[in-house]
Amino acid sequence: MKAVFCTKYGAPEVLQVKEVDKPAPQDDEILIKVHATSVTSGDCRVRGFKSPFLYRLPMRLFLGITKPRQPILGVELTGVVAAVGKDVKKFNIGDSVYAFTGMRFGAYAEYVCLSEKDLVTHKPANISYEEAAAVLFGGTTALHFFRKGPLQSGQKVLIYGASGSVGASAVQLAKHFGADVTGVCSTSNVKWVGALGADHVIDYTLQNFGETGERYDIIFDAVGKTTKSHARKALAPNGKFLTVDGQGIAKVSVEDLLFLKELIERGELKGVIDRSYTLEQIADAHRYVDQGHKKGNVVIAVH
Repeated sequence: MKAVFCTKYGAPEVLQVKEVDKPAPQDDEILIKVHATSVTSGDCRVRGFKSPFLYRLPMRLFLGITKPRQPILGVELTGVVAAVGKDVKKFNIGDSVYAFTGMRFGAYAEYVCLSEKDLVTHKPANISYEEAAAVLFGGTTALHFFRKGPLQSGQKVLIYGASGSVGASAVQLAKHFGADVTGVCSTSNVKWVGALGADHVIDYTLQNFGETGERYDIIFDAVGKTTKSHARKALAPNGKFLTVDGQGIAKVSVEDLLFLKELIERGELKGVIDRSYTLEQIADAHRYVDQGHKKGNVVIAVH
């Protein structure tokens, strides 16, 4: 099978497509024929080793000193069960599934083995494989941080970077939970963020959210590009600042995947695709995400 290897930390060119043996499932595992995966900001940070969080010694030891210990990156995937181990009870050959591998990575490949106890469940029935590959990273990350708030109905929430993968999911989830949502994005994405459900949209090229006079119960930096000191002026008394940069790794459960699946099938959440690439174009996809201007998600069509 084909898989993308990150040969060392660095620019997108360090990603190389190689032929490797197709894995065989253990007794409690399923073999997934991958139809689609994605390029997240997290994948790019790990590949380039660019986040301050990654320089902390425990993370560097976990990921690998000079190159990734797990050379096949990718944190979310969708596909079809191609084989099952003898002890598997939850899945059958032919089932459509979606899965979140998180810091185990491994999704940039034509086939992946996962335990049925891993973060994998049946794919939402009403969306395509590519659309399903564009929801788990952003959706689970937003859920994690809103729990840290905790986000409550009736609160005023500002989402900085509302047009990215995490931000687009955060806008939709905050509306589901009953918040009054303000999205912050660039000029070209103002109407689009409003269409996702944001009650108010601030164009950061024209207005500083800290100078509007509004106060928010939660300010969620979904792209790691603002600071607590900058946000403090816009926080309500006892308000909370949350950021994807340096506040730890999102904790995800199978229940989160099932919750997102339910919202998708009810039409309350959608994965947004900016661009789609092939596995052989993975370096181009990373190069595009590195620019920091993607709208929603960048998907890799594998099969």
